[in-house]
Amino acid sequence: MSRTLTGGFPIGFRYTPLSDWGKSLQNLTAWAQQNEFSALDIGDGDGHAREVVAAGLRLGSVDLLEWRGMLSLDAAKRRDAVSRNAAYIEACAGAGPVNHFVVMLPEDAEAPPQEVFKAMVVSYSDLAPVLEAHEAKIVIEGWPGPGALLCTPESTRAFFGACPSPVFGVNYDPSHLIRMGIDPLRFLGEFIGRVYHVHAKDTEVLDDGRYEYGTAQRPLFGTPPRFSGPFWRYTLPGHGVMRWKKAFEMLQAAGYGGCVSVELEDHYFNGQEETEQAGLVAANRFLQSC
Repeated sequence: MSRTLTGGFPIGFRYTPLSDWGKSLQNLTAWAQQNEFSALDIGDGDGHAREVVAAGLRLGSVDLLEWRGMLSLDAAKRRDAVSRNAAYIEACAGAGPVNHFVVMLPEDAEAPPQEVFKAMVVSYSDLAPVLEAHEAKIVIEGWPGPGALLCTPESTRAFFGACPSPVFGVNYDPSHLIRMGIDPLRFLGEFIGRVYHVHAKDTEVLDDGRYEYGTAQRPLFGTPPRFSGPFWRYTLPGHGVMRWKKAFEMLQAAGYGGCVSVELEDHYFNGQEETEQAGLVAANRFLQSC
């Protein structure tokens, strides 16, 4: 089964956003094994985590059940979200220690971010004892979506200061850092002790787009393709600017024991079974060489 050259980290892939062939977990696990992937990230951990393990694959991560309610300014909604997530974490624990993937998206993208941050700290602090009891972890991805928190070093640092439990960690995805202009290796160096999962996705910086539109304005007429912005586009690992081998050297030195999961978001490959599978295979081969 495939591993990175540096560090020997198991290589897997995230289940979305794939076309029809990827909607069946049975198809995914069979195809993953046939193509020598070692791990798989899935959405529904309660329903399918054990199936992944039973198929002989490592479980990279599962999506946390309830995201936005954890960041609600309504205390009753937060309590309900904590209760639902606690039951879900307990149900997933049958598959062993589990990474629960989440993006810190608020219920209201227009809500004051400092108030949302306070609410987030309360709800995740309440969830910590359940995570600790089941040796589970929260792995936070810094996707800079509408109103999202923990996308930058400042906010990530603040959260770990307010929620110091080691159950809270980072899903390291350098593609988002690159598009925001944040040094992905410096970020990795600062938070490396909290990195529990890695997404292998890259970003190409589009010089012509940056000249045409800059970095602060939306295009007047231009329309970026899927998985792209005016001056950047998400790509397969190796098709962008990320220094993957250096990152793996840093992770190896820190004793990282998790997976490296390809997240296929590249408009040249997404949309059809043949091209999606080709993209995943190409990414796997590249990561094996790093």
